[in-house]
Amino acid sequence: MTASASPGPFGPTAFQLVLLRRMADFRPDLAEEARRRLGASLAEQREANRRWQAMVRSPRSRGALARYRSVLGPPESTLARTIGDLACQALLWPVPLWPDLRFEVLAAPDGAVWNEWLVRAPGARGPVLETPRDLRPWSATVDEVARAFAPVRPLEGTAPTRWRLAFSAQGRPCVAEFTYGLLQRVAVDGVEVQV
Repeated sequence: MTASASPGPFGPTAFQLVLLRRMADFRPDLAEEARRRLGASLAEQREANRRWQAMVRSPRSRGALARYRSVLGPPESTLARTIGDLACQALLWPVPLWPDLRFEVLAAPDGAVWNEWLVRAPGARGPVLETPRDLRPWSATVDEVARAFAPVRPLEGTAPTRWRLAFSAQGRPCVAEFTYGLLQRVAVDGVEVQV
């Protein structure tokens, strides 16, 4: 990607820039390094985000599932899932910035999107999570933290792409914050853990 090039099709690289834009609110250092690995300028990232928001808000929008298919192509895999009494499909796409993760979209039988976030790729090994110090930025997903520190209590996120989990670790209250399902930071007794 180059700043002088005219905008081409919105594809996987531009989509990753959109993910990074939201993650930069918490981890600007990691997001900037990842943006450079993609070979994109800050202006290109802003343009990718502008185009994504225009697609999301367009009155001619074909719906979230169709948007993901047009941007990311056919999913790498589609799995049947049951959540409570509800049957749905989990569509998974690779995300080159995070080779061990997949972007997962949970869709209802009618195509409505219920959730969209990063998850561990099937068969990939996740981190060993035993203490809050193990919760390093970008190291774990919502599901992995929820399993490792059960029971957890979901808290309202500060934006639609953000999640928070409250839990106890080593007898101390903790809150983990996620963007697109990827861990961004952890606070113990209200103080952010520095790793």
